[in-house]
Amino acid sequence: MRPRPLTRLRAGLPSPTVLRTEVLAGLVVALALIPEAISFSIIAGVDPRVGLFASFTMAVSIAVLGGRPAMISAATGAVALVIAPVVREHGLQYLLATVVLGGLIQVVLGLLRVPRLMRFVPRSVMVGFVNALAILIFWAQVPHLVGVPWLVYPMVAAALAIMVFLPRLTTAVPAPLVAIVVLTALTVVAHLAVPNVGDEGALPDSLPVLALPDVPLTLETLRIIAPYAVGMALVGLMESLMTATLVDEVTDTRSSKTREAWGQGAANVITGFFGGMGGCAMIGQTMINVRSGARTRLSTFLAGVFLLVLVVGLGDVVAVIPMGVLAAVMVMVAVGTFDWHSVRPGTLRRMPRSETAVMVTTVVVVVVTHNLAIGVVVGVVVAALLFARRVAHLVEVDGELSGDGAVKTYRVHGALFFASSNDLVGQFDYPGDPSRVVVDLSDSHVWDASTVAALDAVTTKYAARGTSVEFVGLNDASAQMHERLAGHLAPSH
Repeated sequence: MRPRPLTRLRAGLPSPTVLRTEVLAGLVVALALIPEAISFSIIAGVDPRVGLFASFTMAVSIAVLGGRPAMISAATGAVALVIAPVVREHGLQYLLATVVLGGLIQVVLGLLRVPRLMRFVPRSVMVGFVNALAILIFWAQVPHLVGVPWLVYPMVAAALAIMVFLPRLTTAVPAPLVAIVVLTALTVVAHLAVPNVGDEGALPDSLPVLALPDVPLTLETLRIIAPYAVGMALVGLMESLMTATLVDEVTDTRSSKTREAWGQGAANVITGFFGGMGGCAMIGQTMINVRSGARTRLSTFLAGVFLLVLVVGLGDVVAVIPMGVLAAVMVMVAVGTFDWHSVRPGTLRRMPRSETAVMVTTVVVVVVTHNLAIGVVVGVVVAALLFARRVAHLVEVDGELSGDGAVKTYRVHGALFFASSNDLVGQFDYPGDPSRVVVDLSDSHVWDASTVAALDAVTTKYAARGTSVEFVGLNDASAQMHERLAGHLAPSH
């Protein structure tokens, strides 16, 4: 018996419990997005509505196009810092053109499967990335807690208390939403004079309009916007992919990094055409969404829709939300984001010093530069250098003379690459060895041309003394590389 259309429709809908969770999580995220979008607009040097429109279009677009369900994309500080010089020197229209071009670059990188390079990011860099984000999220709330009326502090304490203790009683409603509603109502009823969302900037009173950036289509325009578009594409892509990886771990699910990459690019193109400043994944709002129980694209979509409804249709209501309450919400996000296990004394004692050094380096660079991409790149480079240094010391060469003294056999143990093979040439007794030498590479692997060049140098030094050298035990990959390059590499000077 074929199912009725209504039955099929119901089968495709989430359960009432899941639907409630997704709706409430989206509402909490929308409320948290408002002050962030306004702040990032100020950083970029544009009107608050440019950041708010970007957050709406990014969230709605990525909900459909993205590869990581429940992840929130909107206007971000990292992108704002990259594109701010464009606005300052050339104006808003060049900014919008930069956003469109940056989105197109992200689409191309996604289609080229560049996101696969994320597997080369070590865990220590990921931990440093997460901890640095937590610190930046917390630090961004400090201006809302310094030099403010004294009433802000008990309000923040009350919000924190609600978010800590309410989940122990019930999780039917997200605790951050309860804190926002209760304390906003108290502020209005009691006529409390505290900083609110309205103090951060004017909220838009109309919908975004589709339009092409008003810039001349010339090579000069491309010359102006291209460097900033490339920077925006790389920063936004890296932050989005790192955030997606973090959500994968938190939710114990997998996502499509390739789809996320071109989805972010398409969302930025759409955002540029609707007058937004562009953006990428937001770790803070994403963690609010995930911690609230959201797991589907619905919460991301509703976050964008609720944001537009709130700022356009209910702007007067949103404007009275105390900034202290939203700051408290973000403080709890920072606390929940930080990997406290990574800094426990027991963990630090067990962890190799090189791993700890990479984590600390990533945190310090991100916090100092306020740029997640720079921190991740530096962390990966430091991790690679420390790994190369550690592996280079694992190569050993043992020599054994045959019973009749006619043959000397050397056994090489370890991975041979540029860092380890440079010292290989000095491991042999050229003047003291017999006329025949065998180098056994059964317990090693030839990784690069530097190693082949080193083996050539060994052969040359022995040949100058009339000694023949035979390399044995090469695995298939090493033998192919050695056969292809041996004798064809110019000596280094």
